[in-house]
Amino acid sequence: MGFDVLLKGNNLLRLLQGLEVALKISLLSVVISLAGGVLLGVVVSLKNNVVNGVYRVYLEIVRIMPQLVLLFIVYFGTTKAMGINLSAEAASVIVFSFWGIAEMADLVRGALAGIPVIQYEASYALGLNRIQAYRFVIVPQILRRMVPLSINLITRMIKTTSLVMMIGIVEVLKVGQQIIEANRKTSPNGAFGVFAVVFLLYFLACWPISMLSKYLEKKWEN
Repeated sequence: MGFDVLLKGNNLLRLLQGLEVALKISLLSVVISLAGGVLLGVVVSLKNNVVNGVYRVYLEIVRIMPQLVLLFIVYFGTTKAMGINLSAEAASVIVFSFWGIAEMADLVRGALAGIPVIQYEASYALGLNRIQAYRFVIVPQILRRMVPLSINLITRMIKTTSLVMMIGIVEVLKVGQQIIEANRKTSPNGAFGVFAVVFLLYFLACWPISMLSKYLEKKWEN
């Protein structure tokens, strides 16, 4: 079945190290996306025409442009056009954060639109200003509503990190390809075993996040 190739040398350890690289990039991008997305979503909900116009263009660019093209533009384009010495890891975080902030902001905007007007009126009646109302009343409510959707975005971001191999980052999928190529003659079925383990590693990385989402949903329903 090709699993024997993983027992040669330190191949299995290399896969785990590749997964660590992918998780570092994705988790840093997730943190930036969550913070930036919530902030941008709140700003967009204030319904300023100029801000909303810029945001719509930003969101459409993110949705239309493939992440791989964005990676090439940021990593190769900035280096050539602007003379900026940008590492592949930094370029990856920038692209995934650029994508994640837009998607998260749209989730926040939709969640805010679903908050009844009476919630705002009650907050102002208690003497809270707009910032305090968002901080203590509105944002805590939308965070609960957004858990399932944001978890979906986080898992997609983790899986999409496989694209970073295209700009030279040796993450888990790239390591898998290197192992297969190095053992093509001695282990012709190695591709099945290697990619099966890669699948398992991605599953183990995303499954606890999904379980956390279900736990929080049940906890907040009570």
